[in-house]
Amino acid sequence: MKKILLILVPLLAFLGGAVGGDMLGGSKPAEPAQGDVATAAEPGAAETGDPAPDHGGEGGGGEAADTGASLDWFAFPNQFFVPILRNGTPSAIMILSLSVEMPASARADIEAQEHRLRDALLNALMIEANTGGFDGNFTAEPAMQRLRAALLAAGRKAAGPNVRRILIEDIGQQIQ
Repeated sequence: MKKILLILVPLLAFLGGAVGGDMLGGSKPAEPAQGDVATAAEPGAAETGDPAPDHGGEGGGGEAADTGASLDWFAFPNQFFVPILRNGTPSAIMILSLSVEMPASARADIEAQEHRLRDALLNALMIEANTGGFDGNFTAEPAMQRLRAALLAAGRKAAGPNVRRILIEDIGQQIQ
């Protein structure tokens, strides 16, 4: 019975998260054609002829100003579930929603590597869980910086330098 629960609980959590996300997400805009990726990210740029505004980081400039490319985001369609084991038994599950920040021109390349990127990020999350990264106050700034650095390193190793940042949209812990 315990073995079935170990499989059933994460599956039910996943399904509940997916249904809840669909309910909260509302209607989504239509996917742009592959040639319209750069202009679809910035709707006002196509009508006015002005260059797309920069969504770079702190200080207003960011990396996008250096390359002259606008930024885009790829949100993983499913959440990441990371079991936390204590003495060989699951004690909690970390649930995260992640997105990748990238140049708009690299969106198709990142989407093509979604599975490889997801595997690398999940591996980095498992390492964080096994080394105590989700123990105690896991939302404290030093812990979040360490997690972001590990995810960025894994993302760049899997998908290349087009990965600018890994955005942690949601993070939660379900104690069992």
